[in-house]
Amino acid sequence: MKRNFPQDEEDSFMTIFKYYKSNKPQPSLEQVLQSECNDEVSMMPNQNTSEDARASNLGLQNTKTWKMFEFKRHPGLILIRDPFTSSGQKYWIRNCLEEYPRKPNKTNIDIERHIEDWWQECLEGNQCDKKLQKKLRWTTLGYHHNWDTKVYNEENKNAFPSELSELCDVVANRLGYRDFRSEAAIVNYYHMGSTLSAHIDYSECDLEAPLFSFSFGQSAIFLVGGHNKSIKPSAILLNSGDILVMSKETRLCYHAVPKILPASKQPWNEGSTSIIEKGVNFKFVDETELILGMKKNIEDKEWSKFNSYVEESRININVRQVLKQNQKSLLDSNSNT
Repeated sequence: MKRNFPQDEEDSFMTIFKYYKSNKPQPSLEQVLQSECNDEVSMMPNQNTSEDARASNLGLQNTKTWKMFEFKRHPGLILIRDPFTSSGQKYWIRNCLEEYPRKPNKTNIDIERHIEDWWQECLEGNQCDKKLQKKLRWTTLGYHHNWDTKVYNEENKNAFPSELSELCDVVANRLGYRDFRSEAAIVNYYHMGSTLSAHIDYSECDLEAPLFSFSFGQSAIFLVGGHNKSIKPSAILLNSGDILVMSKETRLCYHAVPKILPASKQPWNEGSTSIIEKGVNFKFVDETELILGMKKNIEDKEWSKFNSYVEESRININVRQVLKQNQKSLLDSNSNT
């Protein structure tokens, strides 16, 4: 039996958000969409595309085997269900904890104090500083998101991580977005009880380009609605290793995360994948360096401190293109204001 949600013409989105956020009583997950094909979800046809040879050394399964789903209420919303290998999930989790919060990248902790290397400081001494670990809520890469003005600035940016550019290029090519450029990212760190309120991502100059969202660690309920909050949102379950793509009409729709859920399994710990140098031509990274990074997590002792974090937290990387195709910087005459 389907649950009938109370209707609020002014803010149906908030009504659903509060329902799933609730702890007493706990929400039913009966209407949360997963990857079963039904009246609301359909599998995208497996187009005759060639395999991307870069995929395996970026921690991805063969691109020809990806299971991709569309949502009939939300044109342009695509879910790629678990295209990562176990080794790949470990690699990206580790980067999000060890590499991306380092300076010169920016974090929410900067408001309180300057920390050059957050992860290293969390692990100084014989015990992990859990309090400092849980203080990190976000870090920004490339063009840094301005949380007050919502406007990017040419002087407020750093080099975008090359390996993340490579990852997004593989995903973008698989979906036909061959001109996509990774120029800005927000890495969000969620703990049990964390939420993300309803919002629209509209700061980029090129709103035709898709937004790529990667999930690792614990699961989440993701809400996506319409162009105003009176439209009732759909609830979608996101698990570790999933990629959500917001494009076309959905690119400017309200979305939110009302609840983090314990993961039913730990795909990042399910075996290991053979990682060998293939002599593949990568666009942004050196293959040898990439493989060295992937192999760091082979030893359980080396991986254990990252595993302890992700066992009780969720990490989300969302990547977007800031500039239009004919722009080289925000100072170009074609820039939006």
